[in-house]
Amino acid sequence: MKRKILCSILVFVLGSLPCLAFAADSLKVANNAIYQGMVIKLDIGTPAVTAGVSKGMLQQYELAMNWRLINRLYPTLELGYAGGKTQKGDSIFYNAHGGYFRVGLDINPLKKHPDSPHALLVGIRIGTGFQPKMTDCWGEVVAGCQVEVAKVKNTAFYMGWMGRLKILFTRQKDGVPIEEMYPIYIPGFGNRENVGWGVSYHLGWKF
Repeated sequence: MKRKILCSILVFVLGSLPCLAFAADSLKVANNAIYQGMVIKLDIGTPAVTAGVSKGMLQQYELAMNWRLINRLYPTLELGYAGGKTQKGDSIFYNAHGGYFRVGLDINPLKKHPDSPHALLVGIRIGTGFQPKMTDCWGEVVAGCQVEVAKVKNTAFYMGWMGRLKILFTRQKDGVPIEEMYPIYIPGFGNRENVGWGVSYHLGWKF
């Protein structure tokens, strides 16, 4: 119960960060706009990795967006869905489907060219996955990059990748009866383990 309350508080706090970008559009600090645009990103790496690991039985799709503030800060929202089957052992299969979201904040540590459209990103996420049987919560430490590959008038196209170290908060208790077993697969996290990892590769559009 305490973990769920803590997860809810963290999600609320971090989830409010993206709203700052919309209120900051007209503000100025040291002759630089606080708000420098939003990038919507389609993750094409996660579906490929998920399908490969599950031998085509499981699909996962993800759409993300981030807002650039004061050159270096990137509040981020990631939304996704997973569906299909997952396998445990040689002959045991489980249905897996549900939605998830993550909220967090990335920082660009590069100082030499703060106005550059390219960014090296490091940050954190709080994720929540929803299934018919239960809701799970986890944290992530992430690192990656976001690179502008083409620019057309007032818009631009991006490519990038992100590596993720995931730590599960809602862990299964020892001695849980079989009828109360937790789902083996968590949308947005992966197989139910205390620590996991992930890699995403995305294509983005700035406007």
